[in-house]
Amino acid sequence: MLIDFDGQFQAYLKTWMRENRSKYRNVDEMESQMPDVYTRWLNTPASWLDGVAPGFYFDRFSDAHQLVELMVDYMDQQVAVPDQLLDRIADLGPEAEEALLALAGDEEKGMEARMTAVGLLREMDSQRPMELYLGWLERAKELDELCENAVESLKNMGGAPLESCLAMQEKVCPAVRECLADILCAFPGDDRVLAFLLRCFQESKNRALMASYLGKLGDERALPALEAALTDPELNYLDYVEIVAAVRELGGEVAETREFAGDPYYESLKQTM
Repeated sequence: MLIDFDGQFQAYLKTWMRENRSKYRNVDEMESQMPDVYTRWLNTPASWLDGVAPGFYFDRFSDAHQLVELMVDYMDQQVAVPDQLLDRIADLGPEAEEALLALAGDEEKGMEARMTAVGLLREMDSQRPMELYLGWLERAKELDELCENAVESLKNMGGAPLESCLAMQEKVCPAVRECLADILCAFPGDDRVLAFLLRCFQESKNRALMASYLGKLGDERALPALEAALTDPELNYLDYVEIVAAVRELGGEVAETREFAGDPYYESLKQTM
């Protein structure tokens, strides 16, 4: 039977509030004590754990596969996964990578479990799942939670995904291509990256986002394309604002301010001023 750590803390908190209510003037004052109350609970030996403090209960376990299976059991039985269990898995570092990698790639498992595995691998700065994540992106027909998490992880892997991301640009759907732009904009000075981002800027419906990536890339050679876009009569106000910001980020200047009367976003902003 799974131990409900969250339920035990709620019971502890309820008792603490009942016993200490008179010491505080209002609810806000009591709530300000929550971090200290939680820390005290973590470090207090508990009878429901045979005298072990909740914060140290999982320290006795060193089998990563067992801990990951336990995490999945919590999710399958819809019991809140203890933070202490997740922390213990992360603390095991490389010893836990294999079990987490297997879980992340197991399509028979629930999305919550797989996303948690991806999050823990990212927390551990693991680069082992790189090929798994790239495969998800290459096969995706649209963005899902796994792809979005994969992108966040790939962004934290330094230059490792650079060549693979450039190689797959023609193979992926438009939504994933924009995700590749998010990853690649961290690599200034590469002509291939600049060309790819400029292409995305020209082809994407989300020009504001692509402009921000060009600004982040920091390559002033993107200025002519950005400045030309500012004269587009079909440009909406939100895209205009982001393109102007990118131009200025790259050292360019915007001499004239366009009018956007009738643009829904522009008009909504005027009403709040």
